[in-house]
Amino acid sequence: MENKNYRVLLFYKYVTIEDPETLAAEHLQFCKELGLKGRILIGGEGINGTCSGTIEQTDAYMEHMHQDERFADLWFKIDEADGHAFKKMHVRPRKEIVNLSLSDDVDPLELTGTYLSPEQFFEQMQEEDTVVIDARNDYEYDLGHFRGAIRPDIENFRDLPEWVRDNKEQLEGKKVLAYCTGGIRCEKFTGWLKREGFEDVGQLHGGIVTYGKDPVAKGQLWDGQCYVFDERIAVPVNQVEHVVVGRDHFDGTPCERYVNCANPECNAKILASEENEYLYMRSCSDECRTHPRNRYAAEQNLTREEFEERLAKLDAHRSAAHA
Repeated sequence: MENKNYRVLLFYKYVTIEDPETLAAEHLQFCKELGLKGRILIGGEGINGTCSGTIEQTDAYMEHMHQDERFADLWFKIDEADGHAFKKMHVRPRKEIVNLSLSDDVDPLELTGTYLSPEQFFEQMQEEDTVVIDARNDYEYDLGHFRGAIRPDIENFRDLPEWVRDNKEQLEGKKVLAYCTGGIRCEKFTGWLKREGFEDVGQLHGGIVTYGKDPVAKGQLWDGQCYVFDERIAVPVNQVEHVVVGRDHFDGTPCERYVNCANPECNAKILASEENEYLYMRSCSDECRTHPRNRYAAEQNLTREEFEERLAKLDAHRSAAHA
């Protein structure tokens, strides 16, 4: 297979940064000069980012970062790509690079769960008295997840501690394994679990993206695809088999295609086929479909008459389906 000319880099490191604002401004300028595109957060607790560029650009970036003693051992997860995975370059200072909304935040440099290699994680999640928690958001889980993993009913990572407290009985006395996309969220979450009194806590080192490339684990026991926060939206994980777990928001059929609800006040991520996106006008509900700020009609240059005709066609479709 022909090698691709672009790469996507995913990386993070918890390390003390004295002046995040100055570093963010300097880093943005450097990335723009290189020609990179992406999103990078820099805070007092470290750096968290993903960016895309050519092989030459990403090589130059990684070399530059490794020359800084703070990032000398920075671990880059690398994906080949056909082109840029982002439209612009953003580097922003933040108080935290991962937000659990804790009054007493967890420092992963002091407390975190046991790192498990992909092979170890694969073996341990099949052991008795083990529970696997997906530490991501609900829409990430719905596109793909480890077989049998718990889906916390949360929309944001910061809601995870409250969910654990409300569902503690599912975890008590168990070996608890956690995973996320690249590993950064689990660093804090597993530390918090240990602080809460859970003793046997492990985390997938390097996250899902590393697990999918491991020559031993081969992405096994992963169903669906992995949601990523760039233009690709999803990447494959399981090298042995592909099981579609995503379900179309409108008819429940297998689907792995995400779109955002056309109502900007909703903007929910919904799985939808191209046909259903057209039929339901990329709106997750009737309320969103007829919302005065709905973007779909404007994007498609629909007149009021055409819009009403589309609504009538949808009503007819629904009536036929329930006949």
